[in-house]
Amino acid sequence: MKNKIFIGLLIITFIIQLPLLRVEAKEFDYKSKEFEAVASQFMCTCGCGQDHFECDPKTCNLTIGFKEDIVEMMNKGWDKDKIREYYINIYGEEILTAPEKSGFSLVAWTLPFTVLGIAAIALYFIIRKWVKKKGEDHLILENEKVQDEVEGEILSSMIEEERKKYF
Repeated sequence: MKNKIFIGLLIITFIIQLPLLRVEAKEFDYKSKEFEAVASQFMCTCGCGQDHFECDPKTCNLTIGFKEDIVEMMNKGWDKDKIREYYINIYGEEILTAPEKSGFSLVAWTLPFTVLGIAAIALYFIIRKWVKKKGEDHLILENEKVQDEVEGEILSSMIEEERKKYF
């Protein structure tokens, strides 16, 4: 009997608080911050090079329908990630203003910079080696000149001695 009364009180308390738990759905429009956050992550496909939030609806008919679809999805309760996934499934990753931070997209965006960095480091060491080798070659040539002069003097003195013996 006590359990039935306790359960009844819980049900009555729940029914009384039910209207308080109900959350009104927020209506989104083209000027809301949430809409800007969602629309700015997609590139306009008209070729203007802007995202859908910045694209001018006076010159682009594609952005009007796109914006209407986004507002409709947001009013249905779709979140930013679900809308993003929906459009990626339709258009592919080309529609995104920024690449995904995983997988092949990350490699494709970072690989050129990595290769340029490695090439710059390799070029630095190659030039350094050339400069060092040129300096060593210059020293070797100077040493050879000095050696040639000394050998020439020795040779000329030997020839002079031999000449004196016979003449």
